[in-house]
Amino acid sequence: MIEAYRKEHDPALTQAKIGRWFGLTQGQVSRLERTVEPLRDLGKLEQWAWALRIPEALLWFQFEDDDMPPSSVMSAESGFGWFSAPSPEAVERIVGTADVETLRAMTRTFRQLDNRFGGGHARATVSHYLVGEAVPLLRGGRFRDGVRRELFGAVAELNQLAGWMAYDVGDASAGRKHLRQALQLCQDVGDDALAAEMLAGMSHHAAFVRSPLVAVDLARAARDNAGRTGISPLMAESAVMEAHGLALRRDAKGCLAALGDAENSFSSAGSDVPEWLRYFDAAYMAAKFAHCFRDLGRPDEAERFARRSLEMTEGYDRGRLFNTALLASILADQRRVEEACAAGTSALRMAGNMHSVRTVAYLEDVARRLQPFRAEPAVQVLYAEMAAVGIGLAEREDVQ
Repeated sequence: MIEAYRKEHDPALTQAKIGRWFGLTQGQVSRLERTVEPLRDLGKLEQWAWALRIPEALLWFQFEDDDMPPSSVMSAESGFGWFSAPSPEAVERIVGTADVETLRAMTRTFRQLDNRFGGGHARATVSHYLVGEAVPLLRGGRFRDGVRRELFGAVAELNQLAGWMAYDVGDASAGRKHLRQALQLCQDVGDDALAAEMLAGMSHHAAFVRSPLVAVDLARAARDNAGRTGISPLMAESAVMEAHGLALRRDAKGCLAALGDAENSFSSAGSDVPEWLRYFDAAYMAAKFAHCFRDLGRPDEAERFARRSLEMTEGYDRGRLFNTALLASILADQRRVEEACAAGTSALRMAGNMHSVRTVAYLEDVARRLQPFRAEPAVQVLYAEMAAVGIGLAEREDVQ
């Protein structure tokens, strides 16, 4: 199937290019094409079918995430049609480093707004800028020496942000499309580091919608890419994403091993960290550790890491809300009702200017975990405050 897919393109796709999409080497793709034994790892088959945009109706298995593949085969080059030939009226221009720096400066500004106020506030603006300013540079521009790689990376970062914003407001389908496009841009210029970051983000998305099998496979693909870069924080991020997926599968042994790898990589990190990875600090990693231990049913360790996750730098308002709600959920699981309500109230009061579906999900999760204690006065007060701002108390899956 892979060989037929490659050769159907004109010119034929290389094994190396397919390998970049799959997180494999050229040699591994070659062995897949030559082997007489069918592969039985459903997780890998699912990931590869997704990468090749194969409709579920043509497969003998179902995708774990029903919304994962598009409904029809799309060009493997793009989910948005960005790389079609420019229209006759398009004006060709020479793209230089100043254009790339402008893109990155705008992305930096949009990211700050997203972290403070949630994805809903600036999502439309980011989408318009992406389509109106960034995409024309890809489609109609001529690139000076060395600029192509930087431009593709800058557009990938903006695409990644658009994906996170979509994810934050509950549009998972658009979020996946943006991250796939970002991944494709990185792979087209051989940027293993940024490709690993995109795969890690896709793993995070899969964990949030409770598709642990997909989350683990994407995280392992991220780890393969990160390992080729030698960037320790990136290796730590990829490992902790794998740990999270394994925790959701209740694989304690695998989860703890991946957490150990993450800790070892993070402890060896130097100061030379790419700008797009600087958010991944000790507080961020502590939050992921807390999620893992909570999902493994080890609340004491989960609490310890949840408290560490609150030692955040300024500017990450949404992340502080998430981590505070995470602590509240862990305290509720420990039956420490008063403390859980206090942390839940703190999280709720941070949500005033936040336009984020994930914010609501975290707060509803706290409410669900407190339902066994709903007769307690502190819980009733918290529920009343939640109801006043439209936070529902219906049962839902744990948030990630």
